[in-house]
Amino acid sequence: MATTSGSVVSAQYRKGGRNVSGKSGAGSDGERRGAAFVGKGGGNVKRKWRPNQEQKKFEGSAKEGRGFALWRKNKVQSDYKKLQRKRRTNTKAVTYSDHYPEHLRHLYLAEEEKLNREEKERRSARKTPETVEEQTEEEVVVIPKKKFKKKTSNQKAKEEYEQVQLKRAKKREEAENNRRKREEALRLHKQRKMETFKVLCSKTKKGQPNFNVQMDYLLKKIQSKS
Repeated sequence: MATTSGSVVSAQYRKGGRNVSGKSGAGSDGERRGAAFVGKGGGNVKRKWRPNQEQKKFEGSAKEGRGFALWRKNKVQSDYKKLQRKRRTNTKAVTYSDHYPEHLRHLYLAEEEKLNREEKERRSARKTPETVEEQTEEEVVVIPKKKFKKKTSNQKAKEEYEQVQLKRAKKREEAENNRRKREEALRLHKQRKMETFKVLCSKTKKGQPNFNVQMDYLLKKIQSKS
């Protein structure tokens, strides 16, 4: 009897109906997520938490608002705003202005003119003789006033074309001179080789090599090198 009841309970458990304690075999989603499950070794092993793949955002994805171009744009905007803030703090408007009373205005102006004159005298005293001479030379040289007309794009293009043509003509002339020099050097080299060949191939009346001529040639060659 006990075996039959046990088999019935196990069958109900397999079908997912009610377990032995009377609770549902499937269980709620919350209980499944929080509860530990039995591993292969028999001990309780906690499940590893994994983020929802739909909510996960990948770096560099333009669709999810995390594109590299968007990052660069935001970086440039933040740098620009930072620079603007620095400029506003550094370049404050000067609120100072000279306001003199009318009955004392001439005294203040005279004092200011006196201070400017003293400052000029100090600067001139600090100047070296060379700088003074250069300044006088610059003052002596008078540049005639001419009306400088701006060149049109056609005139500029024409001048550039002429300069290019001059450079090309100069290069052609240099190449022609180098070619002539090479040809002349090659001709002289061939001529010397033919003369040497004739000297070394000279023979006596009996058809034997003329060693006297060869020895004279070698002696001249040694003397020219030394």
